[in-house]
Amino acid sequence: MMATTHALAGMVAAGVTLVVAPEYTPVAVVAAGVGGAFPDLDLYADHRKTLHFPTYYAALAAVFVAVTILVTTQFTVGLAWFFVAAALHSRMDAFGGGLELKPWRGTSERAVYDHYQGRWLRPRRWIRYDGAPEDLALAVVLGGLCLTIYPAVIDPVIAVVVGISAIYTLLRKPMVWIVQRLVDTLPPTLLDRVPERFVEDFRS
Repeated sequence: MMATTHALAGMVAAGVTLVVAPEYTPVAVVAAGVGGAFPDLDLYADHRKTLHFPTYYAALAAVFVAVTILVTTQFTVGLAWFFVAAALHSRMDAFGGGLELKPWRGTSERAVYDHYQGRWLRPRRWIRYDGAPEDLALAVVLGGLCLTIYPAVIDPVIAVVVGISAIYTLLRKPMVWIVQRLVDTLPPTLLDRVPERFVEDFRS
């Protein structure tokens, strides 16, 4: 799924703060949005493995939620929601497509790596690939929920995130063609630095 979808999912989850501790809602929403997108920073460094931890993020989330209940501060609330959203992201990736540059082909059986189990979780493909129409639909629904539960001051941010999702969906497949053309022009010495999954897809 798109990083924006994950960010919105984290922000929706953080809506719980409105009920239990409304004064901490701003930090919860920001932390959840950042935590939701954070794992995808490993896009070019062993994607869905380097910064994706389905089990360990959940464990850290449980620890910091407990700490926050005992010692409620802006810092502990932020850490708790960051790890909750990062864990949600890592788990949600197993419901999407596989780990290939052209996931609409459905050839990869690697969705996200679980370090605790020491194996790759397989893709369910409920959402076929990041940037698929159903991925955008989910982002729109999550964005709508954010608009419903949060004050209007956050509306422009939600609109921008959903807008980025729409643009990414439109460009998802063309971007692969552009990157392929760029990779094809690289000399062998630089080609070795390109993530293997990119090269594999281009040669297939």
